[in-house]
Amino acid sequence: MSELSVNHLLGIKYLKKQDIDLIFETADQFKEVINRPIKKVPSLRDITIANLFFENSTRTKLSFELAEKRLSADVINFSASQSSVKKGETLIDTVNNILSMKVDMVVMRHPNPGAGVFLSKHVNASIINAGDGAHEHPTQALLDSYSIRETLGSVKGKNVVIVGDILHSRVALSNIYALQLQGANVMVCGPKTLIPKYIKDLGVKVETNLKKALQWCDVANMLRVQNERMDISYFPSTREYTQQFGVNKELLDSLNKEIVIMHPGPINRGVEITSDVADSKQAIILNQVENGVAVRMAVIYLLASKIKQ
Repeated sequence: MSELSVNHLLGIKYLKKQDIDLIFETADQFKEVINRPIKKVPSLRDITIANLFFENSTRTKLSFELAEKRLSADVINFSASQSSVKKGETLIDTVNNILSMKVDMVVMRHPNPGAGVFLSKHVNASIINAGDGAHEHPTQALLDSYSIRETLGSVKGKNVVIVGDILHSRVALSNIYALQLQGANVMVCGPKTLIPKYIKDLGVKVETNLKKALQWCDVANMLRVQNERMDISYFPSTREYTQQFGVNKELLDSLNKEIVIMHPGPINRGVEITSDVADSKQAIILNQVENGVAVRMAVIYLLASKIKQ
């Protein structure tokens, strides 16, 4: 299979295992490109991409923008806070106005779950979901799996625990789908109040004791607590959360094996992980950031190659 089975990247749940393999093989090639002295390829010189961010984002937005520019695409950046959306313009009108400028692809982050799917049915452009509410964040899950594959040789058969605020995390859901598609065993760990009721239906193990979870896993993906999505308190205090679900060097050293530590960022140092863990050899957090550019280049390139010129 030399092309994706989808015309948009709306969520991992719409992908096949072969799609992920193809994205990773393509990312391998782009990773070589971004480590060369001249980091650009002319692959998408005739493609125009609009980045529409209706929610704040630093890392994802920069990563996409860099990926697009490395592929020589023309890039339009759109921030909702300075736009007509504030004046009540609908999502479809906003996007259609942008598309009338002859845009081929839209990278969108939106606070509402399903915004990308909705858009893909109403506009004539390829859509990449850069995060929709607490639903999915497919490129983050892809770069996480790619980083595991790079570090451990393969994702299949590995035990991966996702620790923290599972309830509000789009990263958790996309990761569960991606890891299971590749044959990994997945566990979630966190306060009961932050683990959604439906999680067991996804075939995921649930553990509320962090040490047991770490003892089980090969990889721990640490999520931050998403205070901005909470309208009530889900645990007594940050201090108590850290005592029960924060990873420090002492805890890691007490395990009878070495595990890989990941974090999608931004890190709340001293809450979900301490600085000595974040900066340790076991952490592949900066590799994730580097891999994010290569994986997003791969996704953009593969989707662009399906756009009829």
